[in-house]
Amino acid sequence: MENRIRQAVQQSLETLGATGVAFAVEWPADPAHGDFAVNAGFAASKILGKNPREIAEAIAPALKEALGDDAAHIEVAGAGFINITLSANAVAKLLTEAKGDTWGIGTAHAGERIMIEYSNPNPFKEMHIGHLMSAIIGESMSRLMESSGANVVRDTYGGDVGPHVAKAIWGLRDNGVAETPSAEDIGNAYAHGARAYEESETIKKDIDALNAQIYAMLAKDPTEHSEEERVLHDTWIRGREVSVTAYRKLWDRLGSHFDYTIFESDTTPIGMRIVQDEIKNGVFEESEGAVIYRGEKVGLHTLVFITSYGTPTYETKDIGLAFWKEEHAPTDKVFILTAAEQVGHFKIVIAALNEFAPQLANKMQHISHGFLKLTTGKMSSREGNVITAEELIRDVIERASEKNEDPLIAEQVALGAIKYMILRQAPGGDIIFDMEKSLSLEGDSGPYLQYALVRATSILAASEVSPATTTSFENEAPLLARMITRFPEVVARAEELRGPHVLVTYLTQLAGEWNFFYASGKIIGSENEASTLALVQAFVTTMRNGLTILAIPVPEKM
Repeated sequence: MENRIRQAVQQSLETLGATGVAFAVEWPADPAHGDFAVNAGFAASKILGKNPREIAEAIAPALKEALGDDAAHIEVAGAGFINITLSANAVAKLLTEAKGDTWGIGTAHAGERIMIEYSNPNPFKEMHIGHLMSAIIGESMSRLMESSGANVVRDTYGGDVGPHVAKAIWGLRDNGVAETPSAEDIGNAYAHGARAYEESETIKKDIDALNAQIYAMLAKDPTEHSEEERVLHDTWIRGREVSVTAYRKLWDRLGSHFDYTIFESDTTPIGMRIVQDEIKNGVFEESEGAVIYRGEKVGLHTLVFITSYGTPTYETKDIGLAFWKEEHAPTDKVFILTAAEQVGHFKIVIAALNEFAPQLANKMQHISHGFLKLTTGKMSSREGNVITAEELIRDVIERASEKNEDPLIAEQVALGAIKYMILRQAPGGDIIFDMEKSLSLEGDSGPYLQYALVRATSILAASEVSPATTTSFENEAPLLARMITRFPEVVARAEELRGPHVLVTYLTQLAGEWNFFYASGKIIGSENEASTLALVQAFVTTMRNGLTILAIPVPEKM
């Protein structure tokens, strides 16, 4: 319907002599103003040299003709808005499309292959709440892209080499962990090594030497390793496997999967070779034993790509990653989701890449998110007080269990609570996690949406009458029905804005309107029960599909 309105307005503007006008077709904040509002009068005012209301009054008749009986009311309001109210029959006709898993699926990116990188926990550390946040946002964005018809390839990228690995292995040795460590052992060892690195100059030198030794070991063929290198290599392999196994268990709980798990050890040799090769082309330059990129030439700042110790920085590894992806999983677009603190890093990586591989740089886009904070603020693993993803989930499940005895339901409610609190915020902003609010059934929470769906589903199960294939309304369609018809456009808008919060806001409003509808009259045993149940079924399909796109679990009961 939105497309029909847009096409009719555009044709009318062209008839008036205004082409290429960017105007909005929106949903009025006040439902009393109708189902759609058009601001074309304002948008074309300067081009046509007329006041907005005059233009709106010229467009309104064309809209009436284009929409015909599907529009109950079309009126010019205020200084030049056009408000459109759909007829009850038009709403009923649109509701017939609200069926099955395909309801809400579009075609805007049909045929495109898109890669999205997210979560990105580093082996030799436990997954913390920042990686949990990235995993939740990344999965919902992936599903939004899939809802637009795209073929989405998911990847996660972890740092299995670098100072943090040396700190963890040093910590394991110093803690006397000789056998295969647990994820908790590794987390404790990293915290121990990180503290020792800051407190002792001697230990700092030892860890730096171990870091260089790991890089040198990995640069060799394993058959050429000395006995010391073989032992180190075995420790490195076991530690990485333990970490990644723990990550995969958590991703499974979150409803995520990855087509590719990529490590810095895969990309480092590629990045080192490319950066060194591009010195002769003037992209990078040597400075005091290091290799740098002069970002000032593109309005940024200078950054080191290879240190004076001969080890690569994150920037060099990301250059290698771009080429690794292109070789192993070529796509049309590449999105990378990380915390906002890496915005500057990616600006420089993309700027450097643009100088010698513009085709790769042009397809890359960095999307940033804020920090997930508890009441004590942002946690830092360097300080040894990191809040792990596992700990947060466990704590919320424990609280959810107070009202849900079934362990499965308690976990579904807890995950819904966590995901909602993260996804309700527009990407880029920090989030303060409120335990009480996250589990509330009073609104603005994941459990609120889950409970609305469970209640509606229970009504369908309890009725002895089957829902009609279509629904009908005697007069004006209720707001619940009108809101349901907006679902495909909401999903498309959320995908276009890379904003799961758009869908979260809509579902929250939809749940509120469902609760109002439920409380307003009898459903089972009503005069038009089959028709009313068709509306209930449309709500269930919409809410279920919306929660599925957000990867929020759908409990059978609560």
